[in-house]
Formats: sequence, C-alpha cells, structure tokens
Amino acid sequence: MMSRSPASSGLLPMPGSPSSSWALYRARFASIFQNADTSVLVAFWLFGLINNVLYVIILSAAQDLVGSDVPKGLVLLADVLPSFLTKLVAPYFIHKVPYWLRVFGFVAASSFGMFTLALTPPEKSVGVKMAGVVFASLSSGAGELSFLGLTHYYGHMSLAAWGSGTGAAGLVGAGLYVMFTDWIGFSVKHSLLASAFLPVIMLISFFIILPRGPLRQGKGAKDYQITPDPDLGQDGVEDDLPVVNATSSLLAPEPRITSSALEIDKADALRKLRANIRRARSLFLPYMLPLLLVYVAEYTINQGVSPTLLFPLESTPFKEYRDFYPMYGFLYQLGVFISRSSIAFIRIKHLYFPSLLQVGNLVVLTLHALLPFIPSVHLVFLLIFWEGLLGGAVYVNTFAEIMEDVPISEREFSLGATSVSDSGGICIASFISMAIEVRLCNWQVQHGRDWCKKIQVS
Repeated sequence: MMSRSPASSGLLPMPGSPSSSWALYRARFASIFQNADTSVLVAFWLFGLINNVLYVIILSAAQDLVGSDVPKGLVLLADVLPSFLTKLVAPYFIHKVPYWLRVFGFVAASSFGMFTLALTPPEKSVGVKMAGVVFASLSSGAGELSFLGLTHYYGHMSLAAWGSGTGAAGLVGAGLYVMFTDWIGFSVKHSLLASAFLPVIMLISFFIILPRGPLRQGKGAKDYQITPDPDLGQDGVEDDLPVVNATSSLLAPEPRITSSALEIDKADALRKLRANIRRARSLFLPYMLPLLLVYVAEYTINQGVSPTLLFPLESTPFKEYRDFYPMYGFLYQLGVFISRSSIAFIRIKHLYFPSLLQVGNLVVLTLHALLPFIPSVHLVFLLIFWEGLLGGAVYVNTFAEIMEDVPISEREFSLGATSVSDSGGICIASFISMAIEVRLCNWQVQHGRDWCKKIQVS
C-alpha cells in the first residue's frame, strides 16, 4: 500500500513534526470553515446527534429496563442488530422514498419506540420493551445511511458536521440519562418519556434549519438517461450514465442495446466483486481485526461485566445499586468523545497495541468481578474512562490510517468495508455478554455478594 502524507489525506500533521505549527493549524481550520454554510453545519450536526443519541440512552437504561434477571446483552442485541440489518438491505430501495418522507418516518419510529419503552409497565413482558428498542434501532440504521447519502448534496463539511454530531451523541445521551435519573431525580419512565421528544429536533433541522436549495437542484438533475450504444465501450457507458442513476434511470430504446448493456454491466459487476473481495482480505489483518477486537472487548465490558462491578453503597457516592451502571456508561462515553476528538493532535500507528490493552481491561475487570481486588469504585471509574479512551482511539486511528495508506481509488470501499468490524464486534459482544453477566452475577451471589440481584426493573 502506498503511503500518503497527512496533508494529502486531509489530516493535520502531528504536533512536533517539521510540517506542523500552531500557525498551520489555525490557517488550516480557517480555510476549512471559510466558505462553510453555518446552517448546513448546524443541521447535519443535529442530524448526527439525534439519530444516535437514543441508541446511547437505551444502552444507559438497559439495567433499569430489564432488571438483574435478564442479561443486558439482550438490550444491546436488540439495539444493534436491526440497525445493522437495515444498513445491509435498505440501500437497494430507500432511494425511492423522498428525504422529507424519510425524516417523518424516522421521527415516528424512534419516538414510538421510546414511548413503548417508557409506557410499558415493569410487570409486562421484556419482549414488549425489546420491540420498542427494535423500532428505535430500525430508525437509527435507516437514518444513518439516509443522512450520509444526503451529505452528497451539501459537500464535505456536511459530512464533518454529521461525524461530529454522532461523536457528541454518546456523551450527550449518557449524560442526559444520568442527569435525569440521578441529578434531577426523574423516574426511569419520565426520563424515557422526555427522551421520546428528542427526535422532533430532526424535523426542525430538516424543514427549518437546512437549506433546501442544494437538495432540490440535485434532485432536479436526476432525470432518465438514454442507455448508451454498447459500441462506445465501457468507458462510454460510465461517462454518459452517472452512477447515481445507473440502477434507477435506464431508458431502453431497443431490446438489443439493453441486453448488451446488461451483459456488460454483469461482467463488470462480477469483476468488481472479485476485486473487492481481494481488497477486503487485504484489509482484515491491518485494520479490521484490531477494530473488531476492541469493540468485542469494550462492549463485553459495558454490557456483560460492568453490571456486576458493584461495591457496598456506604463506600460509594451512590444511593442505589442501579446508579453504578449509568455512571459507568457516562464515563465510557466521555473517554470515547475525548479520544475521537484528538485525531488532529495524537496519532496511533500501531493499532494492535491499544486493542490488546482493551482486552487486558476486559480480563482485569472480569477478574475483579470474580475475585474483588480493586479497593475503591473510583479506581473502577478510571478504568472505565480508560476503556473509553482506548476504544475511541482505535476507531478514529483505524480510519485515519486507511485515509493515509490506502490509494484513493480503493479508499471509499476500504472505509466502508472496515466499518463492518465495529457492528460485527458489537453483535459478537452482545452474545458474549448475555452469557457472561449471568454467570458473574450467580458467582457473586454464591460467594456472599448479592448486590447484582438487588436491582429491580423500573
């Protein structure tokens, strides 16, 4: 793979390198934002924030939703798997639905899911609550691929704003839930009800804040295209038929031409598929595996181990055992936010090192859940915060390495293919968590620590 400089990949140079200085940083940031439309930045930042914040709130509330008798990994699975499947399937048909209608659908589905969670009585089946989680997850998955597609009409700064919003969603979601339940004193029901109104911000962003001109112009340019003569060759096909219209804008004047064009398309698609499989294999060891490892480890900690990291209440700042879990989630998200925001200043080239450190975190915290040796909950706080720093660092540096090392012609595929590792890692972690939490809690009860059983469904 060819190496590229930070400048050529759009990244700031490392502080201390010959090409770095605070003047350069200021000039680079000034040039980036000089022609940016503030309303576009605000709209896409809010899209990213609201589309992902409910995911975090649901995970923060997992313990309150299912209590101590149901593994929290079940909530994680219901919160991730529908979104993951939506991303795999929806791109083939969602383009037929106009954006304004999609936004209404996202708001309706996510709010309905949160209302279902909030209004389902504690004595009702966990399955009803998981149905609410599924609705919110479907909305999040479809929203992510839709808003990423929408950035096509608004330029690279809209993508940057979207990414920033998604990064803030973790901290805001975990912080909101802790603030509602622990600081303000809302019940879990009222905290979730308040969260159910957050998707309305998405409507405000799309219909009021976002300038609609670029979207209308882009849509107006998408008209049916005449299928080019196959005698022009494949280059002619690609030049005359934009990719965005290739699947939905074919107009065939003659069956012979259509058949020939389809044969060319099929052969080209097969060639590209084989090339992409080879590329994916080359990405696995340097990029996909360390990202997969870090996500398996950190989400196993979050959903499988942290519900059992409990201490006597009198030695902690908490009044109830349920208060531990949301605080752990907040500290984790704080670490993730800080490390994901540090890419312009701190670069990590050896991705396996922080990934293996994360696996070490999992081992240490699991051993503590079995044989308690950490004397204070405040040390666990530091470990959870450190976990978030490691997870966010591996994520952002993985894609930064791809931006620098992978040729431009292969970069778009490489970024997309590698992103499957985080979703796959979370799904794997959800199954591990469902098994490990139950066993850790039962072990603690057998050895005189029954705190994990004192958490009731709210």
